[in-house]
Amino acid sequence: MRAPFLRLPLLTIALAGAPAAAQEQGRTLDAVRVSRPPALEDYLSGAVVSRDARELGPVWIEDFRQRDPGDGTPASAETAAYVTYDEANLYVVFVCRDDPTKVRARIAKREGISGDDAVLVYLDTFHDRQRAYLFMTNPRGVQLDGIITEGQSDNYSFDAVWHSEGRLTETGYAVRLVIPFRSLRFSSAPSQTWGIALGRIIRRNNEKSYWPYITKRVKGFVPQFGALRGLTDISPGRNIQFSPYTTMARARFLDQDVPAFRSVGDRRVGLDAKVVLHDALTVDATLNPDFSQVETDDPQVTVNQRFEVFFPEKRPFFIENAGYFETPLNLLFSRRIVDPGAGIRVTGKVGRWAVGGIAINDREPGRVPSPDPLAGSRAGVGALRVQREIGKESTVGLLITDRELDGSRDRALSVDTRWKLGRNWALTGQLVQSDSRALNGERSSGVGALARLDRDGRHFDYSGSYLQLDPEFTTALGFVPRSGIRQTEQKWQYRWRPAGRAVLNYGPAVNVLFVWDPAGVLQDRELAGEFAVELRGASEIKLERTEAFELFDGLRFRPHRTKATLASEVIKWVAADASYEWGTAVNHDPAAGLDPFLGRAAETEVKLTLRPTPRLRIDNAYIHSRLNTGSGRRVFTERLLRGKVNYQFSRALSVRMIVDYKAEGGDTTLADVDDERRWRGDLLLTYLVNPGTALYVGYFDNYQNLGLVGSPPTVERRRLPDTSTGRQLFAKVSYLLQF
Repeated sequence: MRAPFLRLPLLTIALAGAPAAAQEQGRTLDAVRVSRPPALEDYLSGAVVSRDARELGPVWIEDFRQRDPGDGTPASAETAAYVTYDEANLYVVFVCRDDPTKVRARIAKREGISGDDAVLVYLDTFHDRQRAYLFMTNPRGVQLDGIITEGQSDNYSFDAVWHSEGRLTETGYAVRLVIPFRSLRFSSAPSQTWGIALGRIIRRNNEKSYWPYITKRVKGFVPQFGALRGLTDISPGRNIQFSPYTTMARARFLDQDVPAFRSVGDRRVGLDAKVVLHDALTVDATLNPDFSQVETDDPQVTVNQRFEVFFPEKRPFFIENAGYFETPLNLLFSRRIVDPGAGIRVTGKVGRWAVGGIAINDREPGRVPSPDPLAGSRAGVGALRVQREIGKESTVGLLITDRELDGSRDRALSVDTRWKLGRNWALTGQLVQSDSRALNGERSSGVGALARLDRDGRHFDYSGSYLQLDPEFTTALGFVPRSGIRQTEQKWQYRWRPAGRAVLNYGPAVNVLFVWDPAGVLQDRELAGEFAVELRGASEIKLERTEAFELFDGLRFRPHRTKATLASEVIKWVAADASYEWGTAVNHDPAAGLDPFLGRAAETEVKLTLRPTPRLRIDNAYIHSRLNTGSGRRVFTERLLRGKVNYQFSRALSVRMIVDYKAEGGDTTLADVDDERRWRGDLLLTYLVNPGTALYVGYFDNYQNLGLVGSPPTVERRRLPDTSTGRQLFAKVSYLLQF
């Protein structure tokens, strides 16, 4: 019989002489207050915990149970966690047993630990079973944080100031997390009860284990947390933050309007500020923000797309606390705000109410030459979100958005709700209305409705939705690619979960989509099926088949496609993901005078990540998309290639280099396509002390197959992308001041 984990010398020495209380069963944890913070060395060198902890009884947790791949079975590797607090911080120490040669842990940039083993702390500080903070580190103490909200995608844009450290040992690893109360929002009650969950990820086994036991047989993650009781006399205290920055840049670019090469310099000073009101409301302000250090977009195919391609937001001011403004239909897509000058945002929780408000301007509409009447103007953008909890796991909310420019306006009003139905089901609904007035004074308005029913289970998942939008429905601030539709979609998925070691789960999924216009004429139909097999080593094999109907430009088409995908991280330092798709597709951009037609399509995508050392990461991505006629004649081709290298000198200091290449072209007698080729080099040195204190030094250069020809000069296409059309050298310094 295997000896209990807490008999290991690593912990028996650390807890020697203490009347300890092990939390092996149940879902309640009594908080222990200490006068001396626990040190990581207490669990490595044999030092004894503080006198206060011995008297109160230090509390550890060792009953971690799998959610994946098992459901309720004990974690495959022994794990213990120790939780205490003082007047300023919550402390969590994990001691994880494992073979140190198999542990996946790199010295990576902050939040760059997706392929590593990890430990996690979830805190539902309002105990509302709706929203929770996530604090996660790999075995070397590299941080990732976020906010988890029921019914929404996980938000990893949240950044807090907290401390973590980790150390590999002969028997595995140990990690300490120090979470300041000033980095959290919670009520002002003298005695607190929070929701809490602790977790461990073992990457090579596809394993996620938690205390308390969190099952997939019940819909919802946060509602299954345990209770952390007895947090007394704690407060975030005075919490005012200022993060001033300054940036200097020098750029040279090709101005195609003149046309000529121009050189400009820029010196800029800006400020980000944060104030916490009544322990729970956060006021964020920004003045003259600069986003020069933001990561470039990941490559996506953009040629021959029927609808707008979605690129996610990456700018810090917009992505932090973005979940407060999220609704089932995306009515506030912050990338519509291109060049903000100043803004303010309020988010937080007051009792059973969650509130969010934002007001900001956009300088982009005014960046046009005179005598354009919009020259120098700014668009005003505002949004207000209010959400009320009903019962334990249901909500109702209101969202209002507004964009105004030179007498024009675009407003949207939304009411939404989410109801938990039993253990496995949830119902989501939304009603929307838009009201617009164009620059020429023309007005329009439209309404829409969405209903969605979801089921989550250990084996069977289901999602069914119905969406209806008037043809006049518009939203200048949202991402709604299509209006004037009635759409229904059904998704079924079933997974068998054998007890074997190699195959973790397998099974089919079916997706059925129908889209009609307001008159009831079928516009699109899609019938898709897939069969997926998940294997150990974070590996997956998937085969998909889609049969479709598409009414485009008054013509009827029946495209089809087949896709095979293989992904694996069996080897500790290699992650690979490859897919190949073939079939037929519609040419949505035919040449002038030519009707759309159906052609033979294929797309190849390969992603490869190499981690040859704990400090070096190399990411490569390649996408090749093509469309040919039935006889094999090329219509268009698009190639995207990205190489990215990141070297981490320490947890704070790193250098990153990206090289992107894009080439698209085709037969201009068949498609409306340009022979466009470009590549970009991007070099960035980062010294990141915490999310508000950092130094960035960067250089990027864009090359295209363009050139100046003649006198006066004109811009013409060339064969090679050897003309620098935009280069910049910049430096940015920011410093976080906390009061």
